[in-house]
Amino acid sequence: MKNIFIASLLVCSFHAWSADSTPTQASSKSATEILLPARNAIKAGNYEKAIELLTEADQKKSADWHNLMGYSLRKKAVPNLNEAEKYYITALNLDSTHRGALEYYGELLLLKNDLSGAEKMLARLDKACMFGCEEFQDLKKSIQQYKIQKP
Repeated sequence: MKNIFIASLLVCSFHAWSADSTPTQASSKSATEILLPARNAIKAGNYEKAIELLTEADQKKSADWHNLMGYSLRKKAVPNLNEAEKYYITALNLDSTHRGALEYYGELLLLKNDLSGAEKMLARLDKACMFGCEEFQDLKKSIQQYKIQKP
């Protein structure tokens, strides 16, 4: 009898707890899902909209979020390279092998005429990719083009 009483008490407690806790929509979505609208805005070339969506998403613990914010700030009509750089650095502090951040930060460094810095990002990408990757190839090509244009 005592066991039945304890079991029914536990069942009642569980139902009361579950009725009280309603999961928020944000917690049920993955970071990938939350960042998808911003990625779509970036693909469409609407960087201002991407910045707005990223600001709303507020995923500051995500290296992807920081990378996308940096990219959007760098690519918008009036680029903000200093702010973009801060976001790339934070992305790399969160994930030192983030291939997108390594590539895009390298490209930003080229815009700032920092060939040495871009080559350091390329070396880090080489280690991060192991057997080569698109990000490595893209940054390598950007560095080669930079060298041709800026002898």
